[in-house]
Amino acid sequence: MYGHFPTYISVAERRANAKHAMDKLRKKGMKICPIEIEGRTIATTFWGKAWCNHLESFSDYSNRLSRGRTYARNGSVCHLDVDKRTIKAIVSGSDLYNINVDIKPLAKEKWAKVQEKCSGEIGSMLELLQGKISSSVMATVTNTTEGLFPLPKEIDFSCDCPDSAYMCKHVAAVLYGIGARLDDSPELLFLLRDVNHEDLISSTLSMTTSITSSITTEKSHTTGKSRKRVKGDLTDIFDIDLELELKRPTKKTAKKSLSSNKPNPTKKSRATTAPKTITAASIKRLKKKLALNNTQFAKLLNVSPATVSNWEKQTGKLNLRDHNRERVIFVFGLEKDDVIGSGGL
Repeated sequence: MYGHFPTYISVAERRANAKHAMDKLRKKGMKICPIEIEGRTIATTFWGKAWCNHLESFSDYSNRLSRGRTYARNGSVCHLDVDKRTIKAIVSGSDLYNINVDIKPLAKEKWAKVQEKCSGEIGSMLELLQGKISSSVMATVTNTTEGLFPLPKEIDFSCDCPDSAYMCKHVAAVLYGIGARLDDSPELLFLLRDVNHEDLISSTLSMTTSITSSITTEKSHTTGKSRKRVKGDLTDIFDIDLELELKRPTKKTAKKSLSSNKPNPTKKSRATTAPKTITAASIKRLKKKLALNNTQFAKLLNVSPATVSNWEKQTGKLNLRDHNRERVIFVFGLEKDDVIGSGGL
C-alpha cells in the first residue's frame, strides 16, 4: 500500500551517510571542502552578507531560497569548490546530489565603470577584502544591476536530483554556501566574475614580486648604516615600513660575537629563526605568533587562503615551491609589531 512512498531517512542518518561518502572520496584523493555554519547566521562579513542579500533581492529565487537556507545551516552542503566562473558542490538530501553552478564573467564595460567609481577610494588589499571600505564603494560594488554580483540571467545551474523545479533546494543551499565561503575568502567573488581585485586598489601594489626581490638597500640618515627596506608587498598591504639589518653574520663573525659576548638566557631574541623543516605545525605557530587570520597570513605570503589551509592539513615536511619557501623563511624573522604596526590591521 505504501510502496510508492520513498523510505524516510532521518537527518542524523543522512549526515552519517554523507560523512561516509565524503570519507571515501577523501581516500581517493579528492579534497573535500564542506560548508560549516555555526548558529543560524549564514554569513557574518561584508562580502558574505552582500552576496546573500543580493540573492534575496530577486523574486525569481524567492520561492526556493528558504529551503536552501535550512539545508545550508544544517550542514547539508558536504562539499563546495569555487573555481574561475564555476562552483561544483555535493549536497546531502534523500541521497547525495551533484550541483554545478556557472557564473558569467563581469562585462568589461561594467567592470570599467566599477573601477572608475572606486578610483582612489580603496587604500589597501586588506581594506578591500575585509570590507573596510567607504559607503560609496559599498554602494558601487553591491549595486543590484551595476555592481560585482551576478544577475539571475548570469547564473546557470544544474542538479542531478529528481526535483523538476527551476531552482531546487540543493542549488539554493549551494548559493547560500557561496556566501558563507566568501566570509573566509572574499577574493573568490572576483574569481567567479573573472576580474582582478587588485585593479580596485588605488595604491600601487606589487603582489607578484617575491619578498626577497622587493628588498632595496638604503642609507640611514641618522646612523649612516646600510639597511634593507621591504617595499611593495608588506609595506603597502600593512601600511608600515619594515627595516632590517643588511648584513647577516657569517659563521666566522657569529663565532667571534659569541665568544666576546656572554649570552643572556632571560633575554628573548627578537627574530625567530626559521626551522630547517617547515611543517604544518610550524605554519600554525607562525600565524599565531603574528596574530593573523588565514586571509591576512595568505596575503602576507602572496598565496591564496586555500593554499595556507592546504599546508595546515598536510603531515610531515611541506614540499613548498622555492619562492613560497623564501617568503615563509623571511616571515619567520618578523615579529607581530613588524607586521601589524602600532595601529593594528
